[in-house]
Amino acid sequence: MVHSSVIWFVVLYIAASIGIGLYAGLRVHNTRDYAVAGRSLPFYVVTATVFATWFGSETVLGIPARFIETGLGGVVEDPFGSSMCLVLVGLFFAAKLYKMDLLTIGDFYRRRFNPTVEMLTSLAIVASYLGWVSAQIVALGLVFNVLSGGALATPVAIMLGAAIVTGYTMFGGMVSVAWTDFMQMTIIVVGMLYIAWVVGDQAGGVHAVLAHAQNAGRMQFLPEPKLRDMLWFFGAAITMMFGSIPQQDVFQRVTSARTVRISVWATVTGGVLYFFFAFVPMYLGYSAFLIDSDLVKSHLQSDPQHILPQLVLAHTPQLAQIMFFGALLSAIMSTASGTLLAPSVTFTENVLKRFLRRDLGDRQLLWTMRAVVAGFALMVTLFALNSSSGIYEMVGNAYKVTLVGAFVPLVAGLYWKRANSQGALLSIAFGMATWLALEALAPDALVPPQLAGFFAAITWMVIGSLMPQLRQPAQRRAAATR
Repeated sequence: MVHSSVIWFVVLYIAASIGIGLYAGLRVHNTRDYAVAGRSLPFYVVTATVFATWFGSETVLGIPARFIETGLGGVVEDPFGSSMCLVLVGLFFAAKLYKMDLLTIGDFYRRRFNPTVEMLTSLAIVASYLGWVSAQIVALGLVFNVLSGGALATPVAIMLGAAIVTGYTMFGGMVSVAWTDFMQMTIIVVGMLYIAWVVGDQAGGVHAVLAHAQNAGRMQFLPEPKLRDMLWFFGAAITMMFGSIPQQDVFQRVTSARTVRISVWATVTGGVLYFFFAFVPMYLGYSAFLIDSDLVKSHLQSDPQHILPQLVLAHTPQLAQIMFFGALLSAIMSTASGTLLAPSVTFTENVLKRFLRRDLGDRQLLWTMRAVVAGFALMVTLFALNSSSGIYEMVGNAYKVTLVGAFVPLVAGLYWKRANSQGALLSIAFGMATWLALEALAPDALVPPQLAGFFAAITWMVIGSLMPQLRQPAQRRAAATR
């Protein structure tokens, strides 16, 4: 039974988050404020929003459940791949993109290639967020369901969570997201460390938990030296490592910084912090084996994502429960708000805008973005209500789309002078087609579908970009014979 003080804390915390988000939203005066916070955020806020956006439901609920089931090798996508993504963004992408002074990541594809590439990559980016945001909404529903003792049915809880996040995100945009992220990161860090101390003490300490995991074979990271196992491991690793680089939520954090230096090092710092801190929920979740093995066994059969919240409710004092659910809600809401805003801004700026009136003013465009946020939230909620995938799988699958359809043109456009529109279009077409065909016809083949699509995207980017240059000598010889 959940104590009433925990429930009241959750209610007050949600009210405070909404209040901060709406108050910050008063600083939104145009689309640049709404999309990238007017490029005004200091180092500590950018670091916090990078960390808090990645530290979501899959980190607190999905990663521990996955680790308990499969061990360390099963979480190579997240946190290993996802944290490396942020480090790579900071070192190799942040400065270049910041200096281009863009509103969205889709703008890069138009400026470097052409409007067709812009639309195709933007649609791929928007599609990738469907599962990503849905995972956060499902997690909010799970929390409300647990806290209400089942009184709030999961579908109702999901709709309630979606309405709360949509409210302050739709009004305040990136300004609200950034400042609520800063508050939420503080609660995540303090709350998780306190819970780790309480639960770890009951489990016998870090050494006891690690020793149990080692003896159970859960600390094995690298796969067996077999070709198929290694290919699938590599495919999983790059899905989030590369696939989450061409994402609007990452881009927004890069470009919302006050200076290019802040943009680079705040992103790297946020990624490093996320990597180390993501192991805290894994430690907490696995501690359940030593504290209440029956609880673990019962939920492994039904839903492993319930193990950690049920452990906290059953074996910790009220203060620890308040801290845990405060941290959990912070993690979910910070990620949900950022990932709800990102595809809405991309769709409005890079897809919808070309079908709107050319004389549309900035204020009208701002309200159009807000309307798209509401529409995308409705779509995400319907997807969440009808999805049977776990939180970890929903997040991992989301980035396959951008891995095969947007990453290669981004890298080639930034670092290869010969990359052109023809190469980008062929890369997108063959990358997506290869991935989708294998997902439909051979999802368990030797090479994972997203890895095959990734290699196809690279191959056709090179072929397409070099084809005009290969034709030039033949054209010159033909002209000389005339």
